[in-house]
Amino acid sequence: MLKGAVVGCGFFADNHLNAWREVPGVEIVALCDTDTVRLTGAAAKFAVPATYRDIDAMLADEKLDFVDVATGPATHRLLVEKVAAAGVAVICQKPVALTLADAKAMVAACDAAGVTFMVHENFRFQRPLRAVKAALEEGVIGEPFFGRVSFRSGYDIFSGQPYLATEERFIVADLGIHVLDVARFLFGEVSRLTASTCRVNPDIRGEDAATALMQHEGGVMSVVDCSYTSYRAKELFPQTLVEIDGSAGSIVLDADYRLTVHARGGETVVSDVDAPVLPWAARPWHVVQESVRATEAHFAECLASGREPATSGHDNLKTYALVDAVYRSAAGPLATVSPAV
Repeated sequence: MLKGAVVGCGFFADNHLNAWREVPGVEIVALCDTDTVRLTGAAAKFAVPATYRDIDAMLADEKLDFVDVATGPATHRLLVEKVAAAGVAVICQKPVALTLADAKAMVAACDAAGVTFMVHENFRFQRPLRAVKAALEEGVIGEPFFGRVSFRSGYDIFSGQPYLATEERFIVADLGIHVLDVARFLFGEVSRLTASTCRVNPDIRGEDAATALMQHEGGVMSVVDCSYTSYRAKELFPQTLVEIDGSAGSIVLDADYRLTVHARGGETVVSDVDAPVLPWAARPWHVVQESVRATEAHFAECLASGREPATSGHDNLKTYALVDAVYRSAAGPLATVSPAV
């Protein structure tokens, strides 16, 4: 049985804790948060026996196999480095850090300590997006040459996470990092990009819409776009839409999780790739919530088998490098992506 602790009992932590209860061979034995009300409430709700307001005390008192860091990005580096120094594996929410330099330092700390480090990049584990990846790998559409990954919504994300309105870097760092990672997941590494961002909502500090045009090393051209100021007749939050053109067909993940795979001159297959609504989940968040369980299950399996996670710290540096490149390109022309390591 893997014994774990969760640090951070805020907005998204309920999803983490609900999901951990469904991962075989895992027990959450401790919680840590500086907010006593949130801490005691989460401990009571999820029957977690030990609570701490200080991570050093928790690491000293508990015998842990892993720590799940579910706090905001400003605290990630300090917490991950403390966990690594204690010789404990760590899974950390995205964005992994506030800067690429901090992200690199966190990966280096975990490497030096010889502990597993995974970033909670759950979009890759969403059932609809994995269905797109599977369809692509079947080869029915031939060689892909164009892709689009799009997340456009008018959802009031600030109602649950008001601090996002004050972030200097908003949509690319918070949401775009997911969409950029999906593009890497589907099409491979990026050699060049150009990007633009804008702020539509005057009441926030950072950008709330962004578009990037990317050239992938394997030859695919992709467009990645995200917005929290797209007010449509039908709100699709939190759906990610995908289009892929290949030399012999196309793949489209459309609204309401409808996947269409079309072979040129051949068959067109339409399927429903929606995720199940788990007992503790609710629409429209259910696809995200199911992916949290899948992400945590993957982490637990990697710990048990000694494998490197798909979204390891090293892998996530490549996605973070794209985030950094988008911001630099939006501030001025950019032709190449800086190496992640």
